[in-house]
Amino acid sequence: MLTRRRLLVALGAAGACALAAACDRSGATTLRRIRESGVARVAIAGEQPYGFSDAAGRVTGEGPEVARLVLRAVGVDGIEAVQVPFDKLIDTLVAGDADLVTAGLTISPERCARVAFSRPDFVVRPAFLVRRGNPAGLRSFADVVRTRVRLGVLAGSAEQAWARASGVPDHAVTTYDGQSSLVAAVADQHVDAGALTRISLLDALRRNPGLRLEVTPGFRVTIAGREVVPAGGFAFRREDADLVAAFDDALAAAQASGDWLRVASPFGFTAANLPPADVTTAALCAGAV
Repeated sequence: MLTRRRLLVALGAAGACALAAACDRSGATTLRRIRESGVARVAIAGEQPYGFSDAAGRVTGEGPEVARLVLRAVGVDGIEAVQVPFDKLIDTLVAGDADLVTAGLTISPERCARVAFSRPDFVVRPAFLVRRGNPAGLRSFADVVRTRVRLGVLAGSAEQAWARASGVPDHAVTTYDGQSSLVAAVADQHVDAGALTRISLLDALRRNPGLRLEVTPGFRVTIAGREVVPAGGFAFRREDADLVAAFDDALAAAQASGDWLRVASPFGFTAANLPPADVTTAALCAGAV
């Protein structure tokens, strides 16, 4: 039975097909195509623990595993992945080389201008990777400005945007195309600190116990007097409204049932990382939270 919401989604998808944007040559939407093929193409950046290939070549991480769980609920049995540099994830999606991004992308107004996001998947604060003892005493981007340290970030990351908005000059920031190169830059003292989500940095340090580095506590980001909510989600092409609606329904059910926590916890996520009920994608895209 069609609910009013699903009827509107269906009509919206039909309209998109009429514009030749959301459908392939047969007229099938992305949702219909991946249901019929049983496989969705996902984009990852090789960042652990968000989306990467393990030693056996299996695509895994919080994003791919949650996507597998959710997609099975909407009738898609498997995924196949393409790995690209972090700053090419959205380009890959928009170009049609992936059906969704499963890389822990932070939902931001700038990204929402190009792609559609699922409901928030998680909330994770950023942190700094620094030499043991945190010699510069970094606890926020304001400290980076004050101490004039050299900061490393992933190219195209939320941390890069937050650092710039916090007043960190571009000449003090070096960008890297992946997590491993960022960690190596801090270890080799090419930069004084690396900014990334705390979960990602803790995972990197766990895999590299010999490095004389530490991860600071997660910190709040305040831009123009407003605290930013660091919520991540799955990205889709803007015309794939029916896929986003179906994915959102199944993701909400997984978060409520405990299934989300079951598949996300092996990657360092806890119940504290579940997004608050009042944090919505619409508000995040509008820059209202």
